[in-house]
Amino acid sequence: MRLKLTLAYDGRPYAGWQSQRGRATVQDAVEAAVALIGGSPAQGGVIRVHGSGRTDTGVHALGQVAHFDPTAGTRLGEAEWHRALNAVLPPAIRVMRCEQVPPEFHARFDATGKIYRYRLWHGEVLPPLEHGLAWHLHGCLSELLLRKGARRFEGRHDFSAFSANRGGDNEETADKVRTIRRLDCDQQGELITLTFEGDGFLYKMIRMIVGALVRVARGHDDLDRLSDLLAHPGQKKPGWQAPPDGLMLVKVLYDESLATCRTGGSGGR
Repeated sequence: MRLKLTLAYDGRPYAGWQSQRGRATVQDAVEAAVALIGGSPAQGGVIRVHGSGRTDTGVHALGQVAHFDPTAGTRLGEAEWHRALNAVLPPAIRVMRCEQVPPEFHARFDATGKIYRYRLWHGEVLPPLEHGLAWHLHGCLSELLLRKGARRFEGRHDFSAFSANRGGDNEETADKVRTIRRLDCDQQGELITLTFEGDGFLYKMIRMIVGALVRVARGHDDLDRLSDLLAHPGQKKPGWQAPPDGLMLVKVLYDESLATCRTGGSGGR
């Protein structure tokens, strides 16, 4: 049996999703919970939980997706796994949905896209309950320029200028071409939300795009600078980067015929 988990978490206590020696990560916490409930495989080691992709230190999730294969002989169904995992996971991590999927389903390789949200708070005072959940900006900021700048990033581009290199990943020679299907900018009062939907995102790509958009919206750069960086990806990277506070993974997209084996599953909607 293979189980698909839809996970939400507060990224502030963790060094991202992926397991790292000597650092607390979401993957480690989920794997520890799975092992506590279902035991380790007979051959030894942990039951590996495979995520749809990495989120970085301090980045949040509303809809991260992962899968794992319970130990043979475990008699718990999806509803029992759902309840048991939430009973032992830290309060900053919750399984929102647990469902059985075909054995060939893979949380990472079957994903067709992702939706991320970045939250900006444009006001003199950041409400305490927004601390760590939005980038606080005050002073001059043009929402019109944010919207116009966002349009420049839509479509298929080489995003080399808007990506960082992660140590040990050989990303210097990796393909940096990605498609942003939409980049919406919405404002409600002092909250500005940027919603990204794309086929995939590079390391720190969204945070660097947001940083560049904010520079334009503050009048420190013009819109043509964004187009120039996309048109000439080999030039020096600008180095603008928004903090992780406002970034969250909202949803991982799949071909639903591959992602589920039957109607149902345990979890809220």
